[in-house]
Amino acid sequence: MAASNKYKLSSPAAFYPVAGRMIPWFGASAAVLAAIGLWIGLWLAPTDFAQGDAYRIIFIHVPAAWMSMFIYLVMAFWSALGLGFNTRLSAMMAQSLAPTGALMTLIALFTGSLWGRPTWGTYWAWDARMTSELILLFLYLGIIALRNAIDDPRRADRACAVLSLVGAINVPIIYFSVRWWNTLHQGSSVSLSAAPRMAAVMLAGMLILAFAAWFYTIAVALCRVRVIMLERESGSGWVSELFALNIVHLKKA
Repeated sequence: MAASNKYKLSSPAAFYPVAGRMIPWFGASAAVLAAIGLWIGLWLAPTDFAQGDAYRIIFIHVPAAWMSMFIYLVMAFWSALGLGFNTRLSAMMAQSLAPTGALMTLIALFTGSLWGRPTWGTYWAWDARMTSELILLFLYLGIIALRNAIDDPRRADRACAVLSLVGAINVPIIYFSVRWWNTLHQGSSVSLSAAPRMAAVMLAGMLILAFAAWFYTIAVALCRVRVIMLERESGSGWVSELFALNIVHLKKA
């Protein structure tokens, strides 16, 4: 009995209503944190003595870059669970994360190029970190394209899971590239093993926006996975009951 309760949420039918209740909380938290973080980053944080106000783009660039890597690792984790335990929900969660991961990677690349022009004198250079981040975008797009190219959802799940796990090797390459190679990109401003190399108010704004991006990702992924559940479980009894209940509520309204 305890084991069945432990794995209850691994069922799409059980997870669907739970996800629906979580979405407003994560969505509202993301909006509040984004507003606070942008206020700190754009108005409260002081002007940098070397880069001027151009540095403020890091408040968008750095959280997006962090999330681009973190989402991929989470997607690979769900993919591994799906392959190892053949759970439908794991594959659906991995599928729901890919578009947001691609968006975060695109934002990181775009804002990085805008930051690079006044800082390095060029929008783009085939630097190790920038190139590996571009490869990450191609991996996200490749996974999305591969899924759309395979008609059978279970075959698509397995193929995308394998590609996700193979591509995970690129994440540590992105992170450690500035240490392994002599790159144009500067080193990490925040490290677990050293004191931050920025003012406390700058660090606070960046971390708040990072949490905002994290909560946004959770809210959007939960929204997307609910749609995926309805599409892939359309022949299941719980989906039919859900639609019947919605029709009853609409008639009462």
